[in-house]
Amino acid sequence: MHLEGSCHCGSVRFSVDADAPTPFMRCYCSICRKTAGGGGYAINLGAQTHTMKVKGKRHLRIYRAKLPNKSGKGRHKSSARRYFCQRCGSALWLWDPTWPELVHPHASAIDTPLPTPPSQVHCLVGSKAPWVNVEGSPGDPRFDGYPDMSLAEWHAAHGL
Repeated sequence: MHLEGSCHCGSVRFSVDADAPTPFMRCYCSICRKTAGGGGYAINLGAQTHTMKVKGKRHLRIYRAKLPNKSGKGRHKSSARRYFCQRCGSALWLWDPTWPELVHPHASAIDTPLPTPPSQVHCLVGSKAPWVNVEGSPGDPRFDGYPDMSLAEWHAAHGL
């Protein structure tokens, strides 16, 4: 599915092709919550990096979160790059060189109508803020960490 997206002020516009355009997973981690907002979670889609076209690149900025080291001492920069508009602050997409073929646009930045998911997965619920209620259906899978299925596996399981 071809997706068109933009920031709030219109300074950045992008298009990308997604094999998995159904917004299935809500992430409640502190990074998504604080950089993308949206009810205490962010919803990322899966798309193919090589299809991405961007207008207004000069207005893009990148944020790389600082994460605690596994030893518990010090911090390191995340490999994930969170792209946002420098003018209005809109969170646009995430790209990580660990999976260079994938880009993850935020569903909130997509202007193309998206399909309604048959269910949703809630990840990093263990990191949610105390004031955030986990939304969705009672039967939705919820994980304190990351789910045990990939984006592609979830879509295949739902016949999407």
